[in-house]
Amino acid sequence: MARRFSRFLKILGAFAVLAVILAVTHTWWLRAAGYALVHSEQPVKADLAVVLGGDYSGQRIEKAANLVRQGYVPAVLVSGPAEKMYGFSECDLAIDYIVRRGYPRAWFIAFPNPALSTRAEAGYVLPELRRRGVRSFLLVTSDYHTARARRIYLAMERAQGGAWFRTIAAPAPHFTPDGWWRDREGQKTVFFEWSKTIATALGK
Repeated sequence: MARRFSRFLKILGAFAVLAVILAVTHTWWLRAAGYALVHSEQPVKADLAVVLGGDYSGQRIEKAANLVRQGYVPAVLVSGPAEKMYGFSECDLAIDYIVRRGYPRAWFIAFPNPALSTRAEAGYVLPELRRRGVRSFLLVTSDYHTARARRIYLAMERAQGGAWFRTIAAPAPHFTPDGWWRDREGQKTVFFEWSKTIATALGK
Protein backbone atom coordinates (compact mmCIF):
# COMPACT_ATOMS: atom_id res chain seq x y z
CA MET A 1 0.00 0.00 0.00
CA ALA A 2 2.80 2.42 0.90
CA ARG A 3 4.54 1.67 -2.39
CA ARG A 4 1.34 2.39 -4.36
CA PHE A 5 0.82 5.63 -2.45
CA SER A 6 4.43 6.65 -3.15
CA ARG A 7 3.96 5.92 -6.86
CA PHE A 8 0.73 7.97 -6.83
CA LEU A 9 2.56 10.92 -5.24
CA LYS A 10 5.30 10.71 -7.88
CA ILE A 11 2.74 10.74 -10.70
CA LEU A 12 0.87 13.61 -9.06
CA GLY A 13 4.15 15.51 -8.66
CA ALA A 14 5.02 14.94 -12.32
CA PHE A 15 1.64 16.32 -13.41
CA ALA A 16 2.10 19.31 -11.11
CA VAL A 17 5.52 20.05 -12.62
CA LEU A 18 4.09 19.69 -16.12
CA ALA A 19 1.22 22.04 -15.25
CA VAL A 20 3.68 24.65 -13.95
CA ILE A 21 5.84 24.35 -17.08
CA LEU A 22 2.81 24.74 -19.34
CA ALA A 23 1.60 27.74 -17.34
CA VAL A 24 4.99 29.45 -17.47
CA THR A 25 5.58 28.73 -21.15
CA HIS A 26 1.97 29.05 -22.41
CA THR A 27 2.67 32.18 -24.46
CA TRP A 28 5.48 30.41 -26.31
CA TRP A 29 3.53 27.29 -27.29
CA LEU A 30 0.34 29.23 -28.09
CA ARG A 31 2.39 31.39 -30.45
CA ALA A 32 3.98 28.27 -31.92
CA ALA A 33 0.52 26.82 -32.57
CA GLY A 34 -0.43 30.00 -34.43
CA TYR A 35 2.75 30.37 -36.47
CA ALA A 36 2.65 26.69 -37.49
CA LEU A 37 -0.51 27.46 -39.49
CA VAL A 38 1.17 30.22 -41.51
CA HIS A 39 3.40 29.86 -44.56
CA SER A 40 3.66 33.19 -46.35
CA GLU A 41 6.03 33.85 -49.24
CA GLN A 42 7.05 37.02 -51.03
CA PRO A 43 5.19 37.60 -54.30
CA VAL A 44 6.98 37.39 -57.62
CA LYS A 45 5.71 37.91 -61.15
CA ALA A 46 3.37 35.12 -62.22
CA ASP A 47 0.73 34.34 -64.85
CA LEU A 48 -2.23 34.62 -62.50
CA ALA A 49 -3.34 35.01 -58.89
CA VAL A 50 -5.81 32.51 -57.44
CA VAL A 51 -8.07 33.50 -54.56
CA LEU A 52 -9.41 30.55 -52.58
CA GLY A 53 -13.00 30.51 -51.40
CA GLY A 54 -14.09 30.67 -47.78
CA ASP A 55 -13.34 34.30 -46.91
CA TYR A 56 -16.31 36.48 -46.06
CA SER A 57 -14.31 39.54 -45.01
CA GLY A 58 -12.93 40.45 -48.45
CA GLN A 59 -9.29 40.37 -47.30
CA ARG A 60 -8.24 37.61 -49.71
CA ILE A 61 -9.58 39.26 -52.85
CA GLU A 62 -8.26 42.65 -51.75
CA LYS A 63 -4.79 41.16 -51.30
CA ALA A 64 -5.00 39.67 -54.79
CA ALA A 65 -6.25 42.95 -56.25
CA ASN A 66 -3.19 44.70 -54.86
CA LEU A 67 -0.97 42.08 -56.49
CA VAL A 68 -2.45 43.12 -59.83
CA ARG A 69 -2.04 46.80 -58.97
CA GLN A 70 1.62 46.21 -58.06
CA GLY A 71 2.27 44.44 -61.36
CA TYR A 72 2.88 40.91 -60.08
CA VAL A 73 -0.01 39.34 -62.04
CA PRO A 74 -2.32 40.54 -64.84
CA ALA A 75 -5.52 39.03 -63.41
CA VAL A 76 -7.12 37.08 -60.56
CA LEU A 77 -9.04 33.80 -60.70
CA VAL A 78 -11.61 34.01 -57.90
CA SER A 79 -12.77 30.62 -56.65
CA GLY A 80 -15.83 30.02 -54.51
CA PRO A 81 -18.76 27.68 -53.92
CA ALA A 82 -21.51 28.05 -56.50
CA GLU A 83 -24.90 29.27 -55.24
CA LYS A 84 -24.03 28.99 -51.59
CA MET A 85 -24.76 32.51 -50.39
CA TYR A 86 -28.50 33.21 -50.70
CA GLY A 87 -28.52 31.88 -54.25
CA PHE A 88 -25.33 33.68 -55.32
CA SER A 89 -21.90 32.19 -55.87
CA GLU A 90 -19.31 33.39 -53.40
CA CYS A 91 -16.91 34.44 -56.14
CA ASP A 92 -19.50 36.74 -57.75
CA LEU A 93 -20.19 38.39 -54.41
CA ALA A 94 -16.46 38.78 -53.81
CA ILE A 95 -15.92 40.41 -57.20
CA ASP A 96 -18.87 42.79 -56.67
CA TYR A 97 -17.34 43.72 -53.31
CA ILE A 98 -13.89 44.51 -54.70
CA VAL A 99 -15.32 46.47 -57.65
CA ARG A 100 -17.22 48.66 -55.18
CA ARG A 101 -13.85 49.38 -53.58
CA GLY A 102 -12.61 50.88 -56.83
CA TYR A 103 -10.84 48.02 -58.60
CA PRO A 104 -11.62 47.27 -62.29
CA ARG A 105 -13.97 44.31 -62.85
CA ALA A 106 -11.81 43.28 -65.82
CA TRP A 107 -9.06 42.18 -63.41
CA PHE A 108 -11.17 39.35 -61.97
CA ILE A 109 -12.28 35.99 -63.36
CA ALA A 110 -15.15 34.27 -61.54
CA PHE A 111 -14.67 30.56 -61.06
CA PRO A 112 -17.69 29.08 -59.24
CA ASN A 113 -17.34 25.40 -58.40
CA PRO A 114 -19.03 22.84 -56.12
CA ALA A 115 -16.03 22.33 -53.80
CA LEU A 116 -16.64 22.49 -50.05
CA SER A 117 -13.07 21.79 -48.90
CA THR A 118 -9.58 23.00 -49.80
CA ARG A 119 -8.62 19.62 -51.24
CA ALA A 120 -11.77 19.46 -53.37
CA GLU A 121 -11.25 23.06 -54.48
CA ALA A 122 -7.71 22.24 -55.64
CA GLY A 123 -9.22 19.43 -57.70
CA TYR A 124 -11.17 22.04 -59.67
CA VAL A 125 -8.70 24.93 -59.66
CA LEU A 126 -5.62 23.10 -60.94
CA PRO A 127 -7.28 21.61 -64.04
CA GLU A 128 -8.73 25.05 -64.81
CA LEU A 129 -5.25 26.57 -64.62
CA ARG A 130 -3.91 23.91 -66.96
CA ARG A 131 -6.79 24.56 -69.34
CA ARG A 132 -5.83 28.22 -69.38
CA GLY A 133 -2.15 27.44 -69.99
CA VAL A 134 -1.06 28.93 -66.64
CA ARG A 135 2.52 27.98 -65.76
CA SER A 136 2.86 30.03 -62.57
CA PHE A 137 0.41 31.45 -60.07
CA LEU A 138 0.18 33.15 -56.69
CA LEU A 139 -2.08 31.27 -54.29
CA VAL A 140 -3.87 33.82 -52.10
CA THR A 141 -5.61 32.76 -48.92
CA SER A 142 -5.99 33.81 -45.28
CA ASP A 143 -2.78 33.68 -43.24
CA TYR A 144 -4.04 30.93 -40.89
CA HIS A 145 -4.93 28.80 -43.95
CA THR A 146 -1.69 29.21 -45.90
CA ALA A 147 0.33 26.25 -44.57
CA ARG A 148 -2.45 23.70 -45.10
CA ALA A 149 -3.43 25.08 -48.50
CA ARG A 150 0.21 25.03 -49.63
CA ARG A 151 0.66 21.40 -48.60
CA ILE A 152 -2.48 20.36 -50.46
CA TYR A 153 -1.60 22.23 -53.64
CA LEU A 154 2.02 21.05 -53.55
CA ALA A 155 0.94 17.42 -53.21
CA MET A 156 -1.51 17.69 -56.10
CA GLU A 157 0.95 19.58 -58.31
CA ARG A 158 3.65 16.97 -57.71
CA ALA A 159 1.23 14.17 -58.52
CA GLN A 160 -0.19 15.79 -61.65
CA GLY A 161 2.64 18.04 -62.83
CA GLY A 162 1.97 21.60 -63.82
CA ALA A 163 2.47 25.16 -62.68
CA TRP A 164 4.71 26.33 -59.86
CA PHE A 165 3.23 28.69 -57.29
CA ARG A 166 3.91 30.83 -54.28
CA THR A 167 1.59 31.13 -51.29
CA ILE A 168 0.58 34.67 -50.37
CA ALA A 169 -1.04 35.39 -47.00
CA ALA A 170 -3.94 37.78 -46.59
CA PRO A 171 -4.78 39.09 -43.11
CA ALA A 172 -7.78 37.53 -41.40
CA PRO A 173 -10.15 39.09 -38.88
CA HIS A 174 -9.58 37.89 -35.30
CA PHE A 175 -6.35 36.01 -36.08
CA THR A 176 -2.75 36.95 -35.43
CA PRO A 177 -0.19 34.18 -34.81
CA ASP A 178 1.10 35.84 -31.65
CA GLY A 179 -2.21 36.77 -30.05
CA TRP A 180 -5.06 34.58 -31.35
CA TRP A 181 -5.82 33.11 -27.91
CA ARG A 182 -6.91 36.50 -26.56
CA ASP A 183 -9.93 36.60 -28.89
CA ARG A 184 -12.82 34.10 -28.87
CA GLU A 185 -13.13 34.14 -32.66
CA GLY A 186 -9.38 33.71 -32.92
CA GLN A 187 -9.59 30.65 -30.66
CA LYS A 188 -12.30 29.18 -32.89
CA THR A 189 -10.25 29.91 -36.02
CA VAL A 190 -7.20 28.09 -34.67
CA PHE A 191 -9.24 25.17 -33.31
CA PHE A 192 -11.01 24.57 -36.62
CA GLU A 193 -7.87 25.06 -38.71
CA TRP A 194 -5.88 22.61 -36.60
CA SER A 195 -8.77 20.13 -36.80
CA LYS A 196 -8.72 20.42 -40.59
CA THR A 197 -4.93 20.19 -40.64
CA ILE A 198 -5.02 16.91 -38.71
CA ALA A 199 -7.83 15.59 -40.92
CA THR A 200 -5.81 16.47 -44.02
CA ALA A 201 -2.77 14.66 -42.62
CA LEU A 202 -4.98 11.59 -42.09
CA GLY A 203 -6.16 11.79 -45.69
CA LYS A 204 -9.65 12.99 -44.85
